[in-house]
Amino acid sequence: MTSTGVTDEAEDSGPGGYAAARLRLLTEGARSGPPRRRALAELTDDWLAGLFGAATEGHTGVSLVAVGGYGRGELSPRSDLDLLLLHDGRDDKAVAALADRLWYPVWDLGIDLDHSVRTPQQARKTAGEDLKVHLGLLDARHLAGDLGLTASLRTAVLADWRNQAPKRLPELRDLCAERAERQGELQFLLEPDLKEARGGLRDATALRAVAASWLADAPREGLAEAGRRLLDVRDALHLATGRATDRLALQEQDQVAAELGLLDADALLRQVYEAARVISYAGDVTWREVGRVLRSRSVRPRLRAMMNGRNGGKPVGERSPLAEGVVEQDGEAVLARTARPERDPVLPLRAAAAAAQAGLPLSRHAVRRLAATARPLPTPWPAEAREQLVTLLGSGRPTVQVWEALEAEGLVTRLLPDWERVRCRPQRNAVHLWTVDRHLIETAVRAAGFTRRVHRPDLLLVAALLHDIGKGWPGDHSVAGETIARDVAARIGFDGADTAVLATLVRHHLLLVETATRRDLDDPATVRAVAQAVGTEHTLELLHALTEADALATGPAAWSSWRGSLVADLVKRVSGVLAGEPQPETETAAPTAEQERLAVEAFRTGGPVLALRAQTEPPAESAPAPSPSSSADGPEPLGVELLIAVPDQAGVLPAVAGVLAMHRLTVRTAELRSVPLPDGVKGSVLLLDWRVAAQYGSLPQAARLRADLVRALDGTLDIAARLAERDAAHPRRRGVEPPPPRVTVAPAASRLATVIEVRAQDAPGLLFRLGRALEAAGVRVRSAHVSTLGANAVDAFYVTRGEGVPLPGDEAASLARELEESLRG
Repeated sequence: MTSTGVTDEAEDSGPGGYAAARLRLLTEGARSGPPRRRALAELTDDWLAGLFGAATEGHTGVSLVAVGGYGRGELSPRSDLDLLLLHDGRDDKAVAALADRLWYPVWDLGIDLDHSVRTPQQARKTAGEDLKVHLGLLDARHLAGDLGLTASLRTAVLADWRNQAPKRLPELRDLCAERAERQGELQFLLEPDLKEARGGLRDATALRAVAASWLADAPREGLAEAGRRLLDVRDALHLATGRATDRLALQEQDQVAAELGLLDADALLRQVYEAARVISYAGDVTWREVGRVLRSRSVRPRLRAMMNGRNGGKPVGERSPLAEGVVEQDGEAVLARTARPERDPVLPLRAAAAAAQAGLPLSRHAVRRLAATARPLPTPWPAEAREQLVTLLGSGRPTVQVWEALEAEGLVTRLLPDWERVRCRPQRNAVHLWTVDRHLIETAVRAAGFTRRVHRPDLLLVAALLHDIGKGWPGDHSVAGETIARDVAARIGFDGADTAVLATLVRHHLLLVETATRRDLDDPATVRAVAQAVGTEHTLELLHALTEADALATGPAAWSSWRGSLVADLVKRVSGVLAGEPQPETETAAPTAEQERLAVEAFRTGGPVLALRAQTEPPAESAPAPSPSSSADGPEPLGVELLIAVPDQAGVLPAVAGVLAMHRLTVRTAELRSVPLPDGVKGSVLLLDWRVAAQYGSLPQAARLRADLVRALDGTLDIAARLAERDAAHPRRRGVEPPPPRVTVAPAASRLATVIEVRAQDAPGLLFRLGRALEAAGVRVRSAHVSTLGANAVDAFYVTRGEGVPLPGDEAASLARELEESLRG
């Protein structure tokens, strides 16, 4: 063979010639993708055939066979070689010597080799015991030697596979499921394994094996193209890293994208996700068909009459009505024989809603027929179409598989054209588990559990579907999403009032959680601003449910009982404002008896006094039903309240923050204020009311905290040095360079203080560093509100001048710049 244009040199020059030809082929910019993989396989075939011919010297009854990925001709730049030396068993010593003469040149070139030496009988026996071996042999391809020996093995292996399919296919399905559980889903991972994750190259190989069994076949449309795309990405990854890796790490994605001629890493991930989605959906359809065929085969003819008498005398395979034009058959929702998609534009939504409500998958044949023949919906949609969409979204977990079926045939973007911009769009935030489109569906699934809490479940579900729809556009996704939500709501038939509510929900879907975790809820300006944005109590009710559904659908780091309690507290306060209840004009509440006691003791002793108290979610008679994040065994701890009283002095904030960082305590909120002492006692005491939680392990004893705090305040404990030593002892793993910190002044956030908002990479001691910078700037911190999502910290500080008034605009801007510079340094 000479199709590669370099095989002659490989044959003439032995291993060195092959290595040079291989290098030239891999660095040849004009050839990539399938042509390069084929050329690399042919080049390697010729080289190995030459080695085999020189080594056999007339020996018969032996052949060299490529198996697995090499057998399929899928050689990436750093792929290993899967080889089987097949022999008839007559001369084991000669075969062993031949193997050495074949394997060592491969190893000498540094190429990974997966090799075996077997007779056909041994190969079949090993395949019967090891499913992975059997799968590799299904792709056996003759390279050199006795062609008849290879052909007879191929025939026998395929026959064994087809005969053993009823046993082997369930084993293969379980193997795929176990791998998916371990590796995750390729279409959602930020650093996916192109081979092992669900929807990856291993699953594509499994689908070929199912087809080879003749028991079932995978949907062919787009499957080969999806596999080709993943192989192209793997080729580029091998060239970019110089390693045999299938893990598409973050730091390599830009280079891989450039190698493939793509715009950026996001375009790369979207292409990977689209390919994985095709393979995953094909797998779902195929394994359902395998199960149906195996169930049918397992019912012996004598028992079929008995089976026909079950379920009220319903014969096996009989159709049961689900909705107009939709029936159940063989565990799937299919179209009725009388269905006419070309005359019934609502049928796609009606079929999807009926399938989801029944907890059934929507038949692929039904979806394909709907995609090919259904009439488009008029604008605005008829009421039935809107109701069926709401029913589909409110069906809970079954909604996901039905929505995926609609997406696989392009029906979703036909119904909602704006969906195309968020489809398969990655979210480069470790807090998010899903792509944008899947997150929207997951939010609807979560919202379906809250429909009994709101007066308009339909608006809640549609808002859940649309709340991040603006992420496909530049700028603030909430602002862009508001515009899109208005258009979509009008298109699907909501009236003007409902459209306005949906637009408000989308525009402000982050308002409650961001305000609750980053602003002082005792400040009347905070509550009034939220009330003004929301407008009505009914909208507030919907926004509260949407906030929780959104957070729960994001990932475990986005919601907790602590966050839930803060949001609930904010909602209660805003509801009071909207109901016209009188609001306090000052944010400073009188100290409690315990706070006064601590203040007096701190003044008397001249040092800090501490009190630790666990905080739990308080029971409430009118509280909503517990969410999936709630504990079924009782109130969940919200953290620990740490009260500290210390004679008023400089450096308290960084000292406390540093001591807490040393003891690995996470700060959630921090309030600082000066407490006047009782009548007749001169002086003041600084009172700190903090909420903290242990990063891991148990909380330290109050006595230890106090002892370290005393040393920090008198200067005998160098907190900065201690934190630096700990960081040096446990260096962080090298990863993607985080974006630089950003410090801004929140406009009109409070009339009593200036609000400085800090966004930075979370790290131990961050609050300590900020506290030192604020002390150095000579401002007074009234309160701090600490919020952490994944690796990102968003902290808000309410600061004043020494006399307790907000900072002028130029002073506030200067302070923000100083803080930012201190964090960058």
